[in-house]
Amino acid sequence: MHRRYRIASALFLFLLLLPISTFSQQDGLRVGNDNFLSQQGGFYNFGNKDGVNIYVNLWGYVKFPGKYLIPKGSTIVDLISYGGGPLTDATLEDIRLFRPKNDSIGLFKDELKKFDYNDLVWEEDAGIKKQKANLTLLPGDVLVLTGEPRYFARDNLNLILAITSVMISLGILAVSIAK
Repeated sequence: MHRRYRIASALFLFLLLLPISTFSQQDGLRVGNDNFLSQQGGFYNFGNKDGVNIYVNLWGYVKFPGKYLIPKGSTIVDLISYGGGPLTDATLEDIRLFRPKNDSIGLFKDELKKFDYNDLVWEEDAGIKKQKANLTLLPGDVLVLTGEPRYFARDNLNLILAITSVMISLGILAVSIAK
């Protein structure tokens, strides 16, 4: 009787702690990992140590939003790639580029440009799609990938399985105690 109780208790604790270990992960990195903590600041350096670099910002539905130091001449697609790519919730038909006023480079007023990703990368010439040179970033540019959260049933599967396993464990424990 006591042996069954110990086995049921051990099984219950195992099943109870199993979902907790899966919730302690974020983006494939465990919380407390030095790599994860170094990304919390939101500053990323992709600059070329031998060349000219510029500061730009990447916001919205990308994997790593924040401030970036990138080589001069980088494009919008380069910046999105540096940021880990768009998330599944991103709306690639509505990419926004804000260029603040900067007298030193000849911008005398703030500008806001809207792009469709396909228009940035592809152009159609006589019905044939060919690759297009996309827009080069300037110092101080702010690129925003808009989007809205989407619901996927698989997102709740982990929670449902965790609750189900706890309920089964409690049932087994109750049956073991009743015997």
